[in-house]
Amino acid sequence: MTQGAGSIVFALLGFAALVATPVWAVAVVIRLLSVVLPGRRPDWGVPLLRWGAGMAAAAAVMLLVMALGAVQLSDHESRSGTDSFPPPACRDAAPHLVEQIVGHRASYLPPAFDCVLEDGTTYPGPPYGWLNGLAVTCVVVSALLAAGARCATRRRTTRQVRVPDPETVG
Repeated sequence: MTQGAGSIVFALLGFAALVATPVWAVAVVIRLLSVVLPGRRPDWGVPLLRWGAGMAAAAAVMLLVMALGAVQLSDHESRSGTDSFPPPACRDAAPHLVEQIVGHRASYLPPAFDCVLEDGTTYPGPPYGWLNGLAVTCVVVSALLAAGARCATRRRTTRQVRVPDPETVG
């Protein structure tokens, strides 16, 4: 696969994650409503923590894929087409520096698109920092929810395995 075709595929993955986000949000709202409304099972806590950990991890993956797709799309726009230089992302980020732009750098971990000036300095193109911050937050929340589910499971297991009192057994 050529680099151009690969960049389009990755940008399309970013758009797919963008489309999956509303589906994820609806699933979260429905699950939260099922917890709030009456009629839930008495043992809903641990499965909800596990489900929340999985959904937070899914959110982190979606955010990362969206950011990577956006970086790849910006990189692709700056390499092809008649209006590709200076990169459109750099023109939009700082129109007053357009005359000084000599190139760009795309970074995938963490996702970033930097514009390179004549003197070698860089400035950030589109702000992907908020996507990076949200992805890291989702990873931390996922880990905390998973740890909470594990602790709750251990606590429940030790409660169930208690040794009976010898006076009441005999």
